[in-house]
Amino acid sequence: MKICYGINQSELQRPCIVTLGIFDGLHLGHQQIMQKVVNRAKATGLLATALTFSPHPRALLHPQSAPPLLQTFEQKAEGMKLLGIEQLVILEFTRELAALSAEDFTRKILCHGLEAKEVYLGQGFAFGRGREGDFAKLKEFSNRYDFFADEVAEVLLRKQRISSSQIRSYLLNGQVNLARRMLGRPYALTSIVMEGRRIGRQLDFPTANLMPQNTVLPANGVYVTLTLVDGIWRRSVTNVGIRPTFNNLNERLVESHLLDFQDDLYGKTLKVRFLHRLRPEKKFTSVDELKAQITLDCLSTRRYFRHHLTRKVLEFI
Repeated sequence: MKICYGINQSELQRPCIVTLGIFDGLHLGHQQIMQKVVNRAKATGLLATALTFSPHPRALLHPQSAPPLLQTFEQKAEGMKLLGIEQLVILEFTRELAALSAEDFTRKILCHGLEAKEVYLGQGFAFGRGREGDFAKLKEFSNRYDFFADEVAEVLLRKQRISSSQIRSYLLNGQVNLARRMLGRPYALTSIVMEGRRIGRQLDFPTANLMPQNTVLPANGVYVTLTLVDGIWRRSVTNVGIRPTFNNLNERLVESHLLDFQDDLYGKTLKVRFLHRLRPEKKFTSVDELKAQITLDCLSTRRYFRHHLTRKVLEFI
């Protein structure tokens, strides 16, 4: 997939079939939009292109209410590539860009910059100064500037609208199963393994101490996870929290114990997928009590993998 920063680069390919949006999380609703663009690109012989912004517009215009992002840029780009997007265009979101009217954005960016022949919006997405560019406006501009415009219907899960904000809410409540259903895959962290205090090794349950690149962490607790190590997905138990048995610090840590694995992981980059929450984090009265609970957590994790098919959770990033 070609990645272009801005619309004036020589490697940018035109004309295009375009969708524009933030696409945080690449949930099932975003995937439906991408699939529409990819299908139309195949039918027309044009390039399937996604246009997005960096930073998130609210981070510039309303930083106090800017949402933490569900994905790193690398995760988003990899996901779009797997969905069939051939060109990802990133516009730097500046105050100058924010000041463009919806019509100027359409004319300068979509028409002149990308030579868009078809443009697809997700339901509810708006662009241009003051978010004035809704789908009705885009349809009006499409007649004026000679391109096709359409709106892709939102995706519902049990009659509830799928949205990035709802997924964040589920994760912050530890409801990783519900987040997984909206994402179409388990929520994933990408992280480098850092040197820790080796407490897990002292407990006979060595852990990889993770420094996640993602800004959204699930609620404190113990989770059944899958961890990607050197191209192999391994069963794991992951704790998110502050280790209250050993300290009174408020720093949140992420630690993964890989079942039946002993190799050194320091310095490696791992992917961790959250499948199921086993329990909340708890302060134990003794180290022996903690070790007994970790043993039970590992048994519960092994039981989970015996009773749940995991093939589908490996099919997407």
